[in-house]
Amino acid sequence: MGSGADATSVPSVGAYAADLVVQARGDARAFDRLMRAHERQVFTVAWRLLGRVEDAQDAAQEVFLRLYRHLDRFDPTRPLAPWLYRVTINVCRDLGRRRNVRKAVSLEEAEQARPLESVDPASDPGAVASLAEERRIAEQALATLADKERAALVLRDVEGLTTAEVARALGSSEPTVRSQICRARLKMKKYRDWKLRRPLR
Repeated sequence: MGSGADATSVPSVGAYAADLVVQARGDARAFDRLMRAHERQVFTVAWRLLGRVEDAQDAAQEVFLRLYRHLDRFDPTRPLAPWLYRVTINVCRDLGRRRNVRKAVSLEEAEQARPLESVDPASDPGAVASLAEERRIAEQALATLADKERAALVLRDVEGLTTAEVARALGSSEPTVRSQICRARLKMKKYRDWKLRRPLR
Protein backbone atom coordinates (compact mmCIF):
# COMPACT_ATOMS: atom_id res chain seq x y z
CA MET A 1 0.00 0.00 0.00
CA GLY A 2 1.08 3.58 -0.62
CA SER A 3 3.73 2.70 -3.24
CA GLY A 4 4.02 6.37 -4.20
CA ALA A 5 5.02 7.31 -0.65
CA ASP A 6 7.55 4.48 -0.61
CA ALA A 7 9.17 5.77 -3.76
CA THR A 8 9.69 9.27 -2.41
CA SER A 9 10.57 8.53 1.21
CA VAL A 10 14.11 8.28 2.56
CA PRO A 11 14.01 5.60 5.29
CA SER A 12 17.43 6.41 6.72
CA VAL A 13 16.39 10.00 7.39
CA GLY A 14 12.61 10.01 7.70
CA ALA A 15 10.23 12.89 7.24
CA TYR A 16 10.96 14.27 10.72
CA ALA A 17 14.72 14.38 10.13
CA ALA A 18 14.28 15.96 6.70
CA ASP A 19 11.99 18.63 8.15
CA LEU A 20 14.48 19.22 10.94
CA VAL A 21 17.27 19.86 8.44
CA VAL A 22 15.10 22.48 6.71
CA GLN A 23 14.07 24.09 10.00
CA ALA A 24 17.66 24.15 11.27
CA ARG A 25 18.72 26.49 8.47
CA GLY A 26 17.12 29.44 10.19
CA ASP A 27 16.26 28.20 13.65
CA ALA A 28 18.93 27.83 16.34
CA ARG A 29 16.70 25.58 18.42
CA ALA A 30 16.06 23.27 15.49
CA PHE A 31 19.79 23.10 14.77
CA ASP A 32 20.40 22.24 18.41
CA ARG A 33 17.90 19.38 18.13
CA LEU A 34 19.59 18.22 14.94
CA MET A 35 22.98 18.33 16.63
CA ARG A 36 21.76 16.43 19.69
CA ALA A 37 20.26 13.77 17.43
CA HIS A 38 23.68 13.06 15.90
CA GLU A 39 26.24 14.10 18.52
CA ARG A 40 26.69 10.62 19.98
CA GLN A 41 27.31 9.16 16.52
CA VAL A 42 29.89 11.85 15.68
CA PHE A 43 31.63 11.74 19.05
CA THR A 44 31.89 7.94 19.10
CA VAL A 45 33.50 7.79 15.68
CA ALA A 46 35.84 10.68 16.48
CA TRP A 47 36.91 9.14 19.78
CA ARG A 48 37.58 5.77 18.14
CA LEU A 49 39.66 7.41 15.44
CA LEU A 50 41.58 9.88 17.60
CA GLY A 51 41.86 7.97 20.86
CA ARG A 52 41.40 10.89 23.25
CA VAL A 53 38.20 12.27 24.71
CA GLU A 54 39.27 15.92 24.46
CA ASP A 55 40.38 15.52 20.83
CA ALA A 56 37.11 13.78 19.98
CA GLN A 57 35.19 16.66 21.56
CA ASP A 58 37.16 19.19 19.50
CA ALA A 59 36.54 17.15 16.36
CA ALA A 60 32.81 16.93 17.05
CA GLN A 61 32.65 20.70 17.50
CA GLU A 62 34.34 21.20 14.14
CA VAL A 63 32.02 18.71 12.43
CA PHE A 64 28.90 20.52 13.62
CA LEU A 65 30.43 23.88 12.78
CA ARG A 66 30.89 22.67 9.21
CA LEU A 67 27.34 21.33 9.20
CA TYR A 68 26.05 24.73 10.31
CA ARG A 69 28.06 26.54 7.64
CA HIS A 70 26.94 24.27 4.80
CA LEU A 71 23.42 23.37 5.88
CA ASP A 72 21.86 25.63 3.28
CA ARG A 73 23.56 23.57 0.55
CA PHE A 74 22.46 20.23 1.93
CA ASP A 75 19.65 18.35 0.19
CA PRO A 76 17.20 17.44 2.98
CA THR A 77 15.86 14.51 0.96
CA ARG A 78 19.21 12.78 1.28
CA PRO A 79 20.37 11.00 4.45
CA LEU A 80 22.47 13.17 6.72
CA ALA A 81 24.38 10.39 8.50
CA PRO A 82 26.69 9.41 5.58
CA TRP A 83 27.70 13.05 5.13
CA LEU A 84 28.41 13.35 8.86
CA TYR A 85 30.52 10.18 8.82
CA ARG A 86 32.52 11.48 5.87
CA VAL A 87 33.10 14.89 7.46
CA THR A 88 33.97 13.33 10.83
CA ILE A 89 36.62 11.13 9.23
CA ASN A 90 38.12 14.08 7.33
CA VAL A 91 38.12 16.31 10.42
CA CYS A 92 39.79 13.60 12.50
CA ARG A 93 42.41 13.05 9.83
CA ASP A 94 43.21 16.77 9.74
CA LEU A 95 43.20 17.08 13.52
CA GLY A 96 45.45 14.06 13.91
CA ARG A 97 47.98 15.51 11.50
CA ARG A 98 47.97 18.93 13.14
CA ARG A 99 48.26 17.72 16.70
CA ASN A 100 50.17 14.51 16.14
CA VAL A 101 47.46 12.91 18.27
CA ARG A 102 48.55 10.23 20.68
CA LYS A 103 46.84 7.07 19.48
CA ALA A 104 47.06 4.94 22.58
CA VAL A 105 43.95 5.37 24.72
CA SER A 106 44.33 5.35 28.46
CA LEU A 107 41.91 3.26 30.47
CA GLU A 108 40.73 6.35 32.34
CA GLU A 109 39.81 8.09 29.07
CA ALA A 110 38.13 4.97 27.77
CA GLU A 111 35.97 4.74 30.87
CA GLN A 112 35.10 8.42 30.72
CA ALA A 113 33.67 7.87 27.24
CA ARG A 114 32.11 4.47 27.93
CA PRO A 115 32.02 3.12 31.51
CA LEU A 116 32.33 -0.54 32.37
CA GLU A 117 28.70 -1.50 32.26
CA SER A 118 26.88 -4.73 33.08
CA VAL A 119 29.49 -5.93 35.58
CA ASP A 120 29.03 -5.62 39.34
CA PRO A 121 32.49 -4.96 40.84
CA ALA A 122 31.32 -6.05 44.28
CA SER A 123 30.13 -9.43 43.10
CA ASP A 124 32.86 -10.12 40.53
CA PRO A 125 35.94 -7.89 40.77
CA GLY A 126 37.89 -10.34 38.62
CA ALA A 127 35.43 -9.90 35.76
CA VAL A 128 35.78 -6.12 35.96
CA ALA A 129 39.56 -6.36 35.76
CA SER A 130 39.37 -8.83 32.88
CA LEU A 131 36.90 -6.69 30.94
CA ALA A 132 38.99 -3.58 31.50
CA GLU A 133 42.10 -5.38 30.24
CA GLU A 134 40.30 -6.67 27.16
CA ARG A 135 39.02 -3.17 26.41
CA ARG A 136 42.45 -1.64 26.90
CA ILE A 137 44.00 -4.15 24.52
CA ALA A 138 41.27 -3.58 21.95
CA GLU A 139 41.85 0.19 22.03
CA GLN A 140 45.60 -0.29 21.70
CA ALA A 141 45.08 -2.68 18.79
CA LEU A 142 42.76 -0.19 17.09
CA ALA A 143 45.44 2.47 17.37
CA THR A 144 47.96 0.31 15.47
CA LEU A 145 45.80 0.20 12.34
CA ALA A 146 46.31 2.38 9.31
CA ASP A 147 43.91 5.33 9.17
CA LYS A 148 41.74 3.88 6.40
CA GLU A 149 41.59 0.45 8.04
CA ARG A 150 40.63 1.97 11.39
CA ALA A 151 37.95 4.16 9.82
CA ALA A 152 36.46 1.22 7.89
CA LEU A 153 36.48 -1.04 10.95
CA VAL A 154 34.93 1.58 13.25
CA LEU A 155 32.12 2.33 10.81
CA ARG A 156 31.42 -1.34 10.13
CA ASP A 157 31.91 -3.03 13.52
CA VAL A 158 31.27 -0.20 15.98
CA GLU A 159 28.69 1.91 14.15
CA GLY A 160 27.08 -1.10 12.46
CA LEU A 161 27.00 0.32 8.93
CA THR A 162 26.73 -2.03 5.98
CA THR A 163 29.73 -2.48 3.69
CA ALA A 164 27.97 -0.37 1.05
CA GLU A 165 27.33 2.42 3.56
CA VAL A 166 30.95 2.34 4.73
CA ALA A 167 32.13 2.55 1.12
CA ARG A 168 29.92 5.60 0.49
CA ALA A 169 31.07 7.30 3.70
CA LEU A 170 34.73 6.74 2.82
CA GLY A 171 34.34 7.49 -0.89
CA SER A 172 35.67 4.05 -1.70
CA SER A 173 34.54 0.82 -3.35
CA GLU A 174 32.93 -2.11 -1.55
CA PRO A 175 35.74 -4.57 -2.46
CA THR A 176 38.32 -2.12 -1.08
CA VAL A 177 36.34 -1.69 2.13
CA ARG A 178 35.94 -5.45 2.55
CA SER A 179 39.70 -5.85 2.15
CA GLN A 180 40.42 -3.07 4.66
CA ILE A 181 38.02 -4.56 7.21
CA CYS A 182 39.45 -8.05 6.74
CA ARG A 183 43.02 -6.81 7.24
CA ALA A 184 41.97 -4.71 10.23
CA ARG A 185 40.24 -7.61 11.96
CA LEU A 186 43.23 -9.86 11.38
CA LYS A 187 45.63 -7.25 12.77
CA MET A 188 43.37 -6.73 15.79
CA LYS A 189 43.35 -10.47 16.50
CA LYS A 190 47.12 -10.77 16.08
CA TYR A 191 47.70 -7.85 18.44
CA ARG A 192 45.32 -9.27 21.03
CA ASP A 193 46.95 -12.70 20.84
CA TRP A 194 50.37 -11.13 21.18
CA LYS A 195 49.38 -9.04 24.20
CA LEU A 196 47.78 -12.01 25.92
CA ARG A 197 50.74 -14.19 24.92
CA ARG A 198 48.54 -16.69 23.16
CA PRO A 199 50.00 -18.53 20.17
CA LEU A 200 48.46 -17.68 16.83
CA ARG A 201 46.72 -20.57 15.08
